[in-house]
Amino acid sequence: MGFPDKPSAHLLGANGPVHALAYSASPGTYILTGSADRSIRLYNPFPSTSGPGDRHSVVPQGRLIQTYAAHGYEVLSLSVAADNERFVSAGGDRSVFLWDVSTAVTTKRFGGNVHGHTARINCVSFAGEGDSIIVSAGFDTTVRLWDTKSNSFKPIQVLDDANDAVTCLAIRGPEVLAGSVDGRVRSYDIRMGKVTTDVIGAPVTSLSLTRDGRTMLVGSLDNKLRLMDRDNGSCLRAYTDPGWKNEDVKLQALLGGKEKYVVVGDAMAGEPAPNGHGRIWAWDLLTGKLAAKVTVPWGPEGFEPKKKAVGRDGKEKARSNVVSCMAWREDGWGDQFCVGGTSGVVTVYGAL
Repeated sequence: MGFPDKPSAHLLGANGPVHALAYSASPGTYILTGSADRSIRLYNPFPSTSGPGDRHSVVPQGRLIQTYAAHGYEVLSLSVAADNERFVSAGGDRSVFLWDVSTAVTTKRFGGNVHGHTARINCVSFAGEGDSIIVSAGFDTTVRLWDTKSNSFKPIQVLDDANDAVTCLAIRGPEVLAGSVDGRVRSYDIRMGKVTTDVIGAPVTSLSLTRDGRTMLVGSLDNKLRLMDRDNGSCLRAYTDPGWKNEDVKLQALLGGKEKYVVVGDAMAGEPAPNGHGRIWAWDLLTGKLAAKVTVPWGPEGFEPKKKAVGRDGKEKARSNVVSCMAWREDGWGDQFCVGGTSGVVTVYGAL
């Protein structure tokens, strides 16, 4: 089977750009979205009806199941616990929100005080046995670890080696990997108290680990994605294309299709695309050859709101759909992934 390049559902409801996406744990039936409108939404991408028109010619809309509202600022990161009963979110509030999925209320909040982050939180993830630890990282250059079982509002550990904002995290067992604008990826072994630093050079904006933990995919602001050997720090392969440019936008890259593909969005530099569409790029992980370049619509046919924005000069300007976040369903039947960005519409590709 080839790369899943046909839209299978649109997820509507956000009143601003979508910054974060996450699938529920196995079998990945549901999708969580976090957006600039300060809300988190839970969807089932499988439509209740095909909607108007022919199912084969009209992309159906997924079902909105629940909306979670507690943030006072944009939501920038999400992580779902393995039991599917909890998820964690973070963003401009400088606090970490732990949620109960079924009741749609926050059970704990970490930070927002002298012991928390002093600037926006860029990324958050569960870690530890039973997902008992939350790891957060942000603009204040720190990585903080929080114990969900403790009544203390202090982090159990603060990692402050970065010299600039920490933009991304990857977790594997007792290891915490953190990518920073200072051009470094730092790998912390929490149990052993060791840190290893890989120098990338350009600001790091995305991290993804292979299943065996031996290599990592690093996205950076120099028009490259790199597959790095974690044992010796060498670059095993670089993924580039003359048409793919990224020097100033945080784009999430991931490994999809059981690690067959390297997938990333597009900063859409230059003139706005026709109809405001965006793009997805996919390379073959092993060969480095481009496997697919997929157009991402602004939204459903006739969906036009906020396609134009007022620039600094006061004039209305057209925009492209910058696909900045994505998630790939790791379990379930068939390949499926979802993407989000400027338009606020999440587009699902692959098998429903």
